Amino acid sequence: MLISSQLLREIADPRLTRDERAQLRCRLAKELEDVGNYDAAREAMGELWPEVGGRPVLNELGDATVAEVLLRVGTLTGWLGSTKQIEEAQETAKNLITESVHRFEALHDTGKVAEGQMELGHCYWREGAFNEARAWLKEALDKLRDNDGEVKAVTLLRLATIERSAKRFHDALRIHLEAAPIFEKITNHAHQGKFYNGFGFLLRNLGTAEHRPDYIDQALIEYTAASYHFQQAGHTRYQACVENNLGFLFLTIKKFAEAHEHLDRAQALFTSMKDDVHTAQVDDTRARVLLAEGRTTEAERLIRSAVQILERGDQQSLLAEALTTHGIVLARMGSQEAARRELQRAVEAAQGAGDTEAEGLAVLTIIEELGEHLPAEELTPTYDRALELLSRSGNQEYKDRLLAASRRVLFLSGALATPPTWEGFNLYKAVLRYEARIVERALREARGVVSRAAELLGIRRQRLDAMLKGKGRHTALAHLRTPVERRPRSLMFRGDEDCPETRPVVVLHVEDRPEVADAVRMKLEDEGWSVETCIDGASALEKLESGERFDALIFDFKLPDANGIGLIKHTRRLAHRQQTPIIMFSGDDVEMDARRAGANYFLRKPDDLDSIPETVARLLARKKGKES
Repeated sequence: MLISSQLLREIADPRLTRDERAQLRCRLAKELEDVGNYDAAREAMGELWPEVGGRPVLNELGDATVAEVLLRVGTLTGWLGSTKQIEEAQETAKNLITESVHRFEALHDTGKVAEGQMELGHCYWREGAFNEARAWLKEALDKLRDNDGEVKAVTLLRLATIERSAKRFHDALRIHLEAAPIFEKITNHAHQGKFYNGFGFLLRNLGTAEHRPDYIDQALIEYTAASYHFQQAGHTRYQACVENNLGFLFLTIKKFAEAHEHLDRAQALFTSMKDDVHTAQVDDTRARVLLAEGRTTEAERLIRSAVQILERGDQQSLLAEALTTHGIVLARMGSQEAARRELQRAVEAAQGAGDTEAEGLAVLTIIEELGEHLPAEELTPTYDRALELLSRSGNQEYKDRLLAASRRVLFLSGALATPPTWEGFNLYKAVLRYEARIVERALREARGVVSRAAELLGIRRQRLDAMLKGKGRHTALAHLRTPVERRPRSLMFRGDEDCPETRPVVVLHVEDRPEVADAVRMKLEDEGWSVETCIDGASALEKLESGERFDALIFDFKLPDANGIGLIKHTRRLAHRQQTPIIMFSGDDVEMDARRAGANYFLRKPDDLDSIPETVARLLARKKGKES
């Protein structure tokens, strides 16, 4: 930059006094800071600031220069602490800036007092303390006059940033519109870029929440303008922020390839600057894209890494967002307990930051993603908490989500007979939830005695026992049963292999359709049997070739990577599986092929579902008769 080069030459002038050189170093640092080059700004402070995190060297400086050096060092400490995850950096920054504000007040320099208060507000924002940040910025605005155009514009922009972070998008929009005439008069490309970037972010979020495609289109225009101004300013860091925002915008309209392209650019730029925090934010955005594409394993790996990075710093609001994303990914992967832990951590991180909206979103996500797995007595209190935390939000999207969550809670608790929406509805899971509530009530009334609870339910004790242990469908209720006293083992039998009739039947079922697999599992578990399910031929072959014990095998014909006929032939070539009963359960006309390959029985899907337990029992009895 031309101005920077000129300042460097002036700083090198040996005729300068220490005070004059310090003032020039502060000007150069401020110029580099404005374009996001924080490392170069730190170097520009030279001998005045020997160590990041430490106090500047202030001896032989005039009062005004001391105040200016404290302000620059404090501001840079905040920026560097944020980008490099330096512990307690924001607290150190606040102390230095506060000291500078007191010195400027003694000098009656109102403009510099306001600038210091603006920087204090930004430090509080980084920590997620939005109320304190808002108070400092408003106090700064009260002190600024019309001729303080640039500082006033930046202060308004930062106030809008706080409202965006707090998801108060209409408040942020009002501030942007108020600031627009001021930014029209500013020639600073970096500041103009920040204005357009913030405006684009607002329009994207409002467009999503209010279903306004015209806002989304306008957001793309604003981001393009922001990118131009940042390029003119040489502000690489904010160019990368725009790329991340564009990635999120294309995620919103489900253009995933374009989203990845922009996120690749953002990641390359942030990585080149060694900016771990913003790189983690890009990873958070990309994890959401991967999740929308159904690539949950990749999403989990990426967001876990982002969480680990953000845990090292002070930015609790960003951590809460990443933890919420991680919780959603884990829930979609079926890891409900891990998802609940991450979402609870998100709640705690948001609480630590004083970010009530982030806390409310984390609680709401618990209902949205894990409602089916919550105990009935937790559903309503969890919803009430989310409602309390988000009730003051002006975000229409949150109101819509709360309404949908309320209907879901009513359905899950049994107050509504039908689901609020058929999207994602699964009859088997709904029946399972209802059954779980009845089983839970029976166990509580029987004080945990399984035989008594089974009598209340009108089923055999063995059937209820199978539901509660191993891979049964209601193992989450096992803690309600009274401990089972171990009976002395018979001296006649040393192990299960000596007394086959005492051990449970284990069935391997190979089926890629979850609804069919669930229905078969329920039928077999009702008999007190254990079921292992494989969703493809590869995992089934691994099980079959292992030494695991299976008393019966049930194969589908059409599998993602194989067919049941080939699976039967392979099984029959295994010495330890040659006598194992095999049933083909399929809707295809392959009965003769299945029998020729080595199947013992063919059942037609779905008509013969109820016949599966009887057929397995008959084949096992026939096998036992042959062995005896």
